[in-house]
Amino acid sequence: MRILAFEDTYDLEAMLTSAGQTEGTFDLVQRWDSSDALNWISEVDPDVLMLDFFMPPFNGLEVLRRLNKAISDGAMKRPKTIIAISSESEANALLRAEGADAAVIKFDLHTLDFWNQA
Repeated sequence: MRILAFEDTYDLEAMLTSAGQTEGTFDLVQRWDSSDALNWISEVDPDVLMLDFFMPPFNGLEVLRRLNKAISDGAMKRPKTIIAISSESEANALLRAEGADAAVIKFDLHTLDFWNQA
């Protein structure tokens, strides 16, 4: 499973490792800012896209809006799953309203049920 995460503050792989998630069940690429977000999404072609709300230079909502437009225009394909991973539930709700499939407070990221799937 390929995962692309846009998160500018916390090392998500370290968070998952410290929570006991096994390595090798997923390929996680983390980008620490949202510059060239659409290019990264296209290049990585993730199964799962994770978007933090608060990150520079474009917040997760703006990235999702741009992605939705590119998908609508036929320029990109949609990742199978898009997950909002803000530390604030209100920000996650905004991403859900824009089309994210799920939302989780980033500190509970390890609770998602797909981490140990092959």
